[in-house]
Amino acid sequence: MAVGIGRRQFISALGGASLARPLTARAQQPAMAAIGFLSSASPEIYETRLRVFREGLKETGFVEGQNVAIEYRWAKGENDRLPALATELAGRQVAVIVAAGGTPAALAAKAATAIIPIVFAVAVDPIKVGFVTSLNRPGGNMTGVTNLNVEMGPKRVELLRALLPSATIIAVLVDPTNPELATPFVHSMEAAARDLGLQTHVLNASTDRDFDSAFAALTQLHADALVIGPSTFLSTRSEQLAVLTLRYKVPTIFQYRPFVAAGGLASYGTDETEYYRVVGGYTGQILKGEKPADLPVQQSTKVELIINLKTAKMLGINVPLTLLGRADEVVE
Repeated sequence: MAVGIGRRQFISALGGASLARPLTARAQQPAMAAIGFLSSASPEIYETRLRVFREGLKETGFVEGQNVAIEYRWAKGENDRLPALATELAGRQVAVIVAAGGTPAALAAKAATAIIPIVFAVAVDPIKVGFVTSLNRPGGNMTGVTNLNVEMGPKRVELLRALLPSATIIAVLVDPTNPELATPFVHSMEAAARDLGLQTHVLNASTDRDFDSAFAALTQLHADALVIGPSTFLSTRSEQLAVLTLRYKVPTIFQYRPFVAAGGLASYGTDETEYYRVVGGYTGQILKGEKPADLPVQQSTKVELIINLKTAKMLGINVPLTLLGRADEVVE
């Protein structure tokens, strides 16, 4: 004999079934796509770049925490940690890796995966270091944006000579753990210095401990001025380096505005915000299905000259009016 079911039990059973369907549907929804963000720096130092990166990402329809997740890996100035961090991101099977820590981060990402798309931000020729086979048709799993900060070496020497006509000896500070940047920068600087009759000396710094000895060497070398080379490690120490140049009273030119804002004499280089917007945009395009092989490597061409007039006066430097007229910004 069939067993009956009460009305209340029947309604309860239907309710349970109706609740189960949405729960099952939610469980079957695809997981939010994830971006792996790999940097040799620290998050507080990358505040501006992260903001602009997210703006570029938003322009393609992606907002962190809403329809895309970002997994951050920070080497905090220790480039030797990058390979393990890149391998970790590749193991997480993120949809794309953003190699935002310059050439060392891009090299680590390249070694970690040949499948996951990689978007880089570097100052080297990406063909020479093997990231892409062509700028217009990258051809592999990597694309991104380059800046002009390696090529700016000779121009920075010329600017220092304009500020210090009587200078005879200049030094250049580079990060030896990033030879892909340091070597071509030093070579181009030395050639420009020879043309201007200047002697050059190379100083190295790859940790905070190296700074005191490097700056002490400036006094021993009787250097009239200092050029700081391109490096993620050095650029993330802009304020610290500015303080040291003031302490040792050495006229110095670097590549980014934060150095001048912190008291450094001058900066001449690519606008750091411009190319991180491109990185964000390219990351979004890849999330939408574009292939890195089909996205041309872009070159950031906006260059800024910024002079700290207050520091110049403190150092006894009379900045030529022609140079002030060329400056994009004068800090007073």
